[in-house]
Amino acid sequence: MKIKRQKQAKKTLSFYKYNFSFREPFQILIDGTFCQAALKNKIQIKEQMPKYLMGEVQLCTTNCALKELETLGKQLYGAKIILQRFQVRRCPHFKDPVPASECLLSMLEETNPHHYFVATQDYTVTTGLKKIPGVPLLYIILNTIVLDKPSQASLDHVQAVQLGELVSPAQQQSIRSLKEEQGIDQKDGERRGRKRKRKQSNPNPLSCLKKKKKGVPTPPLKKTEQGDKRKRNRHKKRKTAGGENTSAPVVTST
Repeated sequence: MKIKRQKQAKKTLSFYKYNFSFREPFQILIDGTFCQAALKNKIQIKEQMPKYLMGEVQLCTTNCALKELETLGKQLYGAKIILQRFQVRRCPHFKDPVPASECLLSMLEETNPHHYFVATQDYTVTTGLKKIPGVPLLYIILNTIVLDKPSQASLDHVQAVQLGELVSPAQQQSIRSLKEEQGIDQKDGERRGRKRKRKQSNPNPLSCLKKKKKGVPTPPLKKTEQGDKRKRNRHKKRKTAGGENTSAPVVTST
């Protein structure tokens, strides 16, 4: 049973490593309910968590989770002692603490950009984080730590990325870093904020030429009809009474 559980955990870890770029050391957000369950089942979190996840881990919590255990009193004193040993991550509710469930969900934001695992027994947190893609869930059952299977939101996100409908978080981060290195974002902001000035250009030289006056059209030559005949004058000599020859024009047609 232990070997089967280990194989399932390895398969789930590979899913988050490949699709959501999870890397060691794994950051695990823990609340008071998980510490209380570990105390009740005699589980050493610091010792068993790295073995189960087969890698280096960083156990952490938030100030809101600690404040919540303080307000609940002596019944959860042991869970409070355990939780105080972990790193405290800064949350946006430092001055005005909120319930631990609300605080943990706010740390995940919309896409879990810091790649947190969440270890909790709280039903509210479990239900909320299953709606966020790329959030591994850890809980305790039957005296053992269990890594839950990927949620439906995570599976849908991976399918959408494979179909080209979305960009994976790793690709988004690489694109963002490349833009910062080349200063593309800053240049785009300057271009959008600054109006482009038009350069003063000289007028088109062709438009400055004087327009040519249209010449009077020459009338077309009249063509002679085929029926018309050209006439020519011919001189015919005539004899007079004195015997002299005189010429008189005779019109002939050709």
